This record gives sequence, C-alpha cells and structure tokens, in this order.
Amino acid sequence: MRHYGLTGTIRVLSSEVECTAEVTLLSGDRLILKTSARPEGRDSFRFQVAALAGLEGASGFAAPHLVRTGAGAPMFEEEEICGYLQTRLSGLSLHQVNATPDVCYRVGQALGRLSLALEPLKLPAMHRPVLWHVGCWPRLMELEEHLQSEPVAASVRLAMGNYVELIKPQLREVAWQVTHNDPSPFNTLLAGQGIAFIDFGDGCWGPRIQDLVVAASHLVTDPSLALGGSENLIAGYASVTPLSTLEAKLLVGLMKARQSALILINYWRAELFPAEAAYIKKNVARAERGLSILSALSAGEADMAVRSAGP
Repeated sequence: MRHYGLTGTIRVLSSEVECTAEVTLLSGDRLILKTSARPEGRDSFRFQVAALAGLEGASGFAAPHLVRTGAGAPMFEEEEICGYLQTRLSGLSLHQVNATPDVCYRVGQALGRLSLALEPLKLPAMHRPVLWHVGCWPRLMELEEHLQSEPVAASVRLAMGNYVELIKPQLREVAWQVTHNDPSPFNTLLAGQGIAFIDFGDGCWGPRIQDLVVAASHLVTDPSLALGGSENLIAGYASVTPLSTLEAKLLVGLMKARQSALILINYWRAELFPAEAAYIKKNVARAERGLSILSALSAGEADMAVRSAGP
C-alpha cells in the first residue's frame, strides 16, 4: 500500500535467499513481490529490475513485467528492506510437462532469443559476486566433504578438474554478455504467450554460452542418446544464436562442470538450511544422472555430438 497503492492477500513462496511472495489483488490479478533485508539484496534487485526493464518489448519469448512504484521507481528501498513487484506469469514450468523434442527445440529457440535480447544490455551490479558464476567454480571442490556418494564425488572431481585445467583458460576467447544464468526447468514456463523465463536473481556478466550450458545440463536424462536428450534444445538455440567453433568444443565440458557445481552447492546449502533441504535439492538427482551420462563421452565424441545437434 505504501509504495504501490495496492492491497491484496500475500502468500510466501519457497526461495533460498530473497523472500518471494505471491500477491493476489482484489481484482484477482496476481503479482510477485520480492523483498530482502540482506545488504547484498540491493545490488541483486538493482540488477533484476534493470534486466526486466531492458527486456520490455523483446520478442520470441516472455518475461515478467516490472510494476513501478507510485513514484515511478523500479524498486523501493527503505532503511532495512528493499524490494520490487512484477507480474506473475501463468503456465506450466518445464519440469511439469513432457519435454518432447519439439518442446525442447522451441525452448532452445526462445533461449537463443533471450541471449540476443540481453546481449546489448549493460546493467547495474552485473559484476556483483554470484555463487553460480563460472569464476567461482574452481573453489567449489572445497565443498566436496558434503557429497554423500563416492561415485558421484569421483565424477565431480573429474569434471571440475577438467574445467579448471582445460576449459577455464579458454573462456576468455568466447563472447561474454549479461546472462540469465539459471534458465532451469523450474525457471522456464510454457505459457500462453509462448516460452517464458522467470527469476533473474542469479543473472550476471558471463560467457554468452552460459545460459545454453545451464538449460541443456538439466535435460540430460536419456543414456541411449549421446547428449542425453539435450540435443533438441541445443539445436533450437543454435538455430537462433549459432555457436562458435570454440563454444561447441567447450559446451559439454561446461555442462558437466555446471552439473558438478549444482551438486556441490546444493548438498552444502541443504546442510546449512535443513528445513529447506527438499527445495534446495530439487535438481540434484537430475544433475547426478546427467553427469553420469555425459561422463561416458570422450572429448572428441562430445564435440562431434554437439556439432551433430546443430541446425
């Protein structure tokens, strides 16, 4: 009421860092309110609202619309709390539907268009520390003690070692830009307006290919396929945003490193916040399965599989 002149019922949703709530107005319209009392929350929200504002008018995908305060500001800031309000998109998240080849291809196309829309943006706080940023990955093996399975730990060590020694030194040679950085099946919606992406809280400045890495790594589920079922998403993305030779070469190694990062971070965070463990670990089993599938490929086989998946 104070910042937006609105009233309604508020239902708190599951989230890890910021507080996320669904607001149902008296009209029946639903919004998402995000607030934070953490000092780092201000920079995160400044990035998020600038990203949403920068995507207004973009085509080929949907994203939440920013609701400005009564004073026209993108977010509100008080002494101890800050936050912003956005529209709530309707639809089913990708993890709730049958991810057919056609659905995956269309998601890939939408993701490619999202990358193109984010590419020219230079946003506040885009260089802020983000745990999921590729620059943090070399130190994540410090969390290895939290892993509960030695076979998984062995695969994680191999993938992270490969990332540090062979992949990271080459990342300076690929294109960098603002990225969503977490287009997981939980943040990808099949909505009435097409494919939609929500939750830009982990967004930052990173390798352009990072959004494809994240999205594809979640779709590796079928051991009978070289890339585990992520082929169609990769093809859809590449049809809109073609991969460079180096990006294609690094893609599978980056996918394995991202799966390993997810496993390490979420086992660690689940121990820190046991009450939220089920929510925190919602993607872990998929990441472990995907890592086991991709780990069976040699570097040459991985490169060939990515090239074969292209348009």
